[in-house]
Amino acid sequence: MSDPRKIDDSAIIAEAIRLVSDGVSVTFPVNGRSMLPFIVGGRDSVVLEKPTDLRRGDIVLALVENGKSKDKFYVVHRVLSLDGDHVILMGDGNLALREYCNKVDVFAKVVQVVRGNGKKCSINSFGYRLAAKVWFALLPFRRYFLWLYRKVH
Repeated sequence: MSDPRKIDDSAIIAEAIRLVSDGVSVTFPVNGRSMLPFIVGGRDSVVLEKPTDLRRGDIVLALVENGKSKDKFYVVHRVLSLDGDHVILMGDGNLALREYCNKVDVFAKVVQVVRGNGKKCSINSFGYRLAAKVWFALLPFRRYFLWLYRKVH
């Protein structure tokens, strides 16, 4: 029997999207390891805002489609490229998997990462964006860095 006090994740995401579309900043916890080492699922949260001026390197909340099953699901991943209305996303912790969506499926933009200790980190700072660019350039070697990161943490 399910717990009636437990709220479905999709309801929480829908409410966060509604608030963001109304112009409210929302702090949202993240799960998973697809954004390692920049965002640690289960520990960090992200501050979401309305997605304006999307550009390569931004981290967004988007609805993407699973290529095989055609099921749709939400991800918080980095924008790899923009081509007209089409957006290609990839998690920092992924080695090859990319997701595809349209701009209308991008519901929020991450503006800060809130660490487990409460410290806020702007993802628009020069240092953060530089680290993300270096991390992307290391894509062929990412497997080894992620293995080491997981061993240490």
